[in-house]
Amino acid sequence: MANADHGGRPAEGIGATAADGVRTRLRVARLGLWLIAALLAARQVAAVLATPRGERLTDLETWVGPHGVLHVNGSLYDSTRFTGTPFGGLVLKPLTRSAEQALGWGWTFGTLLLVVALGLIAARALPQPFSRRTALLAAPVAVSLLMLSLPVRSTLSLGQTSIIPVLLVLLGCFAARGQRTSGLLIGIAAALQPTLLLFAPLLWCTGRRRAALATGATFAAGTGLAWAAMPHDSARYWVHHLAGAGLGGRADDLANQSLHGALLRLGLDGPVEIALFLALGATVVVLALRRAVRYFGDGQLLLAVALTGCAAIVVSPTAWEHQLLWVLLAIVGRAGTRASDRYVWPVAVVLVMTLPARMLLPDMAFLRPLRDNVVLLGALAAATAVPFLSRSSPAYRSPAPPASAPTAPARFRHVPLMPFLRRVLTRPNLLLELLLLRVTYAAYSQVRLAATGGSNSAGRAEAEEHGMQVYDVERFLRVDVERRLNHAVVTVGWLRDFLDFYYTSLHFAVPLAVLAILYRRRPGDYRWARSALGFATLLALVGFWLYPLAPPRLMPTLGFIDTVHGTQDFSRPDYGTLTALTNQYAAMPSLHFGWSLWCGLVIAVLASPWWIKALGLLHPLLTALSIVATGNHWVLDAAGGAVVVAAGFGLTYLLQGPRPRPSTARPPGRGSSPRCNEVEGRAR
Repeated sequence: MANADHGGRPAEGIGATAADGVRTRLRVARLGLWLIAALLAARQVAAVLATPRGERLTDLETWVGPHGVLHVNGSLYDSTRFTGTPFGGLVLKPLTRSAEQALGWGWTFGTLLLVVALGLIAARALPQPFSRRTALLAAPVAVSLLMLSLPVRSTLSLGQTSIIPVLLVLLGCFAARGQRTSGLLIGIAAALQPTLLLFAPLLWCTGRRRAALATGATFAAGTGLAWAAMPHDSARYWVHHLAGAGLGGRADDLANQSLHGALLRLGLDGPVEIALFLALGATVVVLALRRAVRYFGDGQLLLAVALTGCAAIVVSPTAWEHQLLWVLLAIVGRAGTRASDRYVWPVAVVLVMTLPARMLLPDMAFLRPLRDNVVLLGALAAATAVPFLSRSSPAYRSPAPPASAPTAPARFRHVPLMPFLRRVLTRPNLLLELLLLRVTYAAYSQVRLAATGGSNSAGRAEAEEHGMQVYDVERFLRVDVERRLNHAVVTVGWLRDFLDFYYTSLHFAVPLAVLAILYRRRPGDYRWARSALGFATLLALVGFWLYPLAPPRLMPTLGFIDTVHGTQDFSRPDYGTLTALTNQYAAMPSLHFGWSLWCGLVIAVLASPWWIKALGLLHPLLTALSIVATGNHWVLDAAGGAVVVAAGFGLTYLLQGPRPRPSTARPPGRGSSPRCNEVEGRAR
């Protein structure tokens, strides 16, 4: 043992064992991520193949079907259904027969292979240096994000070919040997999608002049070959349709996320719109190329390529959903010197590229210009505005960490279960919080809408059956006070109006106000309270899904009066089922009461004056009275709301440990000195 101690071999053994454990965990994580990517790919294949034949791969069938564009002897653009370049039509015509035979499984699997290749190349193109963990996990994460993205999903469902130009550009930039081969690949991509010719000046300005010349020459050769073979079609495309403008649908359609489409949607038209489009487009191109050249020189070639692709989206006459993949590649840029800001850009990109715009922004008139152009705004931000960090910046690899409270002692041995989730004391990024809050609420609304248990009639019958079950339990427990309370309140006009107002107006206002105050004045406690509220809401969604329940006002045989919505016609078979706003059968548990109880508990725990604590506890009591007296919930619904709130606080405690003590729950204020803090700590 002495020899072993002095020789240091046990230490080496321990170090080797630890390294082996890390490698094993990385392998397991990598395998799990690849499994997720495979499941997402299988889901996309199933979604395409489960669609009826006439509704899937519609663009591909439009081109190569029995009466498809590529079979017609006249112009490719007679029907405006073919949106590719004449060179694209020239390339696709020889493949028409094989494409027809491959409709379905073959075309879909071929597209998936292209997506996988795209993800692998993007993962290899990450700027150096990166850790072994990043090298192992980047590829499956990239493939999974691509599978989830709206452009890839649109490409798979429509049978489009828009993955090919992106893949050709990445192959030319990161896989081709020699500048001429690189320029050849990028030139073919530009011949298929003309705005990708922007990569030629990027190559020229970054010293790859042979590649730039090869790109221009290949584009000119492909376009000239198509013009010689199909002069009429080439004239129609380049002159009559102005490089594709007007093909594939109205240029002002929401699916067109180019600057041209946005200007048309804003009401501009004619020479004014064209002049403004050209001026703004030229400005975007100059700014984007300058930034791309700078990041290329910094060693961030993938980011430079992504920014140039985003500029191509902006200045294209039409940029349909399946052509917007460049924005997702811009996720590799790092922005923000603080750790709390680092996730804003990647989270925003992932949400914009994977979720429909209606989930990101509410349908309000003043937000409609943003909502209608959300992907375009993302491309503009990436190309011209987001201050991505240079690799020479100290914050590029090590952003400023947030202040954290020491782990508070817990009563249970294994609490917290996730000790790495430290109690952060500083404020999270407000933009990120608002974005996640909006997406969470949209998901909450979607789950409420989906939780009906089948068709409308079946959902109503099941919900009413559950309503009778709850009513029978309440009668057994002698807590069935809803009907007596409901009829008593109806006879007192001012009380009925007050409870109706309380039910309809304060459900969202009070929790948002509490969160806003905590964010501003108690950021450490804000994170604690927000986590508990999130867990409670998730548990409530499970309840809505598993147990659709008709509230008292939707039980036609029990004689309740709906004081909020007025007299209802129960003879309508679709009454009370899924509506455009909310699911009327999402009653158990009651989040009206649950959220109000959360507000009351947070206020009672954190507030100092006794009267504020009293007001906080009064809010759930008034909410319970309003939901029962108006006929919108059973008493047991409120009990269910209390259970999910308690579970939310309990899960927060188990995962993160106890809430920090007041002395450590806030960082030193502005103007405070270490001496004052020391005196304050001794006084406590």
